[in-house]
Amino acid sequence: MVRTLLVRGMLAGLAAAVCAWVFAYLVGEPALDGGIAYEDMLAAASGEAGGEPMVGRGVQSTVGLLVALLIYGVAIGGIFALVFAGVYGRIGRLSARATSAVLALVGYVVVVLVPFLKYPSNPPASSADDTIGLRTGTFVLMLALSIAVAVAAVAVGRRLVARFGAWNGVLLAVLGYLVVIGVIGALLPTIAETPADFPAVVLYDFRLSTLGLHVVLWAVLGLLFGALVDRRSSQRAAELAG
Repeated sequence: MVRTLLVRGMLAGLAAAVCAWVFAYLVGEPALDGGIAYEDMLAAASGEAGGEPMVGRGVQSTVGLLVALLIYGVAIGGIFALVFAGVYGRIGRLSARATSAVLALVGYVVVVLVPFLKYPSNPPASSADDTIGLRTGTFVLMLALSIAVAVAAVAVGRRLVARFGAWNGVLLAVLGYLVVIGVIGALLPTIAETPADFPAVVLYDFRLSTLGLHVVLWAVLGLLFGALVDRRSSQRAAELAG
């Protein structure tokens, strides 16, 4: 059963990655080009003309982007399926479709939105090169803590539901997650190094497209995986009835 779910999760992740690639190519690439144009302007002003990249922008924005998203989508899809196998039937009487949709929403908030609010993505030339290690490390730390606090909130939430009822228990668990992750976000260092003359529109569009890309990926993953699992459940029920 777990193997079947894993295969379906990876297939759903594959399809979600393709949809996310279409969104990224149409919406995200123009903002990325704006950051590259600003970087080229700085290089021209300083007289330091950059060399030709090993991989051209045409390949980066098409094949390179697609391959990266496919790998990411398959990995996320597999993990999503394993988590689904662990929580299905344990969060109320939700159907397979509803469980998948709720899990996708929670995954987007915990894995994408919360770390993004503390450390948003930046286009080229909007950050200092010598701080990439610090920025990567703090982002990964924020991501890991967000997942850990979410897991703890789910564990505590099950006890709260048993004691205070489903509605109050879920609200208290969500509130606890928000309070703890808010404290963690306040304690972690803030990295703000975007140049004052960096185009605000480029920065805004790039960050908005990043969130949009993940919205597309997680939405397609949650809906498609739920449909695949629900279809399989219906087929098994028909086989047993026959």
